Amino acid sequence: MKYISNLQKSIEEHSENNAFYIGDTYYTYKDFALEVSKIRNSINKKVDGSFRLIGLIANDDIETYAAIIAFWLEGKAYVPINPEHPIDRNTEILKALETNYIFDSTEKANFEGFTLLASSTEKNIVINLTPKPVAKNDLAYILFTSGSTGSPKGVPITYNNLNEFIEAINFDGEFKLNASDKCLQMFELTFDFSVVSYIFPLLEGSCIYTVPRNSIKYFYIYKLIQKHKLTVLSLVPSIIHYLRPYFNEIHAPEVRYCSFGGGALYNDITEDWSKCIPNSKTFNYYGPTENTIYSSYYKLNTNSCQNTTHNGVISIGKPLNNIEYIIINENNQEVLPGDTGELALASGQLTPGYWKNKKRNNESFFTKTVNSKTLRFYKTGDLCFKDSQNNYMYLGRIDFQAKIRGFRIELSEVEFHAKASYAEKVNMVAIDIFNDLGNAELALAIESEPFDTKDMVIYMKAKMPDYMIPDHVKFIRELPYNTNGKIDRKKLRTLFDK
Repeated sequence: MKYISNLQKSIEEHSENNAFYIGDTYYTYKDFALEVSKIRNSINKKVDGSFRLIGLIANDDIETYAAIIAFWLEGKAYVPINPEHPIDRNTEILKALETNYIFDSTEKANFEGFTLLASSTEKNIVINLTPKPVAKNDLAYILFTSGSTGSPKGVPITYNNLNEFIEAINFDGEFKLNASDKCLQMFELTFDFSVVSYIFPLLEGSCIYTVPRNSIKYFYIYKLIQKHKLTVLSLVPSIIHYLRPYFNEIHAPEVRYCSFGGGALYNDITEDWSKCIPNSKTFNYYGPTENTIYSSYYKLNTNSCQNTTHNGVISIGKPLNNIEYIIINENNQEVLPGDTGELALASGQLTPGYWKNKKRNNESFFTKTVNSKTLRFYKTGDLCFKDSQNNYMYLGRIDFQAKIRGFRIELSEVEFHAKASYAEKVNMVAIDIFNDLGNAELALAIESEPFDTKDMVIYMKAKMPDYMIPDHVKFIRELPYNTNGKIDRKKLRTLFDK
């Protein structure tokens, strides 16, 4: 696979360059290559060759990043597990994989029935970056996201999916790193944007600056930008809302690229942000996890008045090379030009399907002939329209999902666990609302007389990650309904303003 051989070449050629800056320590590409080789040694000694999937405890250290590359060179796939997520959730994910192995750099993981892997402690390990052969449909990683039934759903990505993605980004030359770049990696490894933040720097010999999990994320990013003169920033829009009070102090002419993704990007704040990074090319990327991270982008203008927007939200642009976008109605038929509908997409980046979830696959994927080609499409659940310049505009979700801290979550999963925690049968509705900074937060409306929610919160924390725990709870005598007999979520949001 091309990108694997290119990774090998880059790591070997840039051995003296710094590869990572983690926790105030620099690691060179040679250091990284040695860690990769030590982990490969451990895999070859302990892992049954028939197993391709390996759970990866997602720590912020050099061994964890080295493990990803080691797995790929061995033809394996990694499945990131956040050690701070509830043990029940992590166990459920691991059991769904039918694997026997977990890699944990701290050697603290304790999951019954699984073999714990760690870096080899043998001395005189010889650096080995030669990749083993893989088929294009072999899996490179699986990410588990929120699921509507209370269980996480797995999104497998193949080696070919990832290769297609890399080639699509490189196609037009807008985004091209070099060995002197200093690149921010602010994302958890369970979040697909993390892949962009480490793979492109590694392919070019750049240095990756990570953000510790226990830090105040936006403030740590601020310090990295100021102290280390970062040149490449990949951010979620919420971060610049938190950074806004520091805009007058941030002057970062070194930044060459700034990429946003994972939520709606508002034009007004990017105008102020652009003054902090005056020499940067800035992009608004869009893409579901199911289509390997990015699917389209819009390059922002230096003059914000010239940006294409709708209701103040910047366009998601045009699809990447070899990606097909169509706007459809509820019958999977294309709508008229300019009309609003659900965005569906097809490409070589598209996942083979949700992990062992036939029902969800039947709901989410369909085939359709477009321009004399029969293609397999994915229904994104995003409401969009295409303007007269062929730019796509994002209007929001059409299903019960929300983006919280960049993570796409199923609101029905929040409701599922909230209801399961309470003995009485009462209506509970989860919605996303926006705080004064413009960031999305979770709220839970309960149709009941007030009761103590302490036990409910404890239960939910045992079942879901912290970003899925409601920030606000409101007791309501009667939930509002629209004329179609459905819960009026727009009106419900206004009740949280009071």
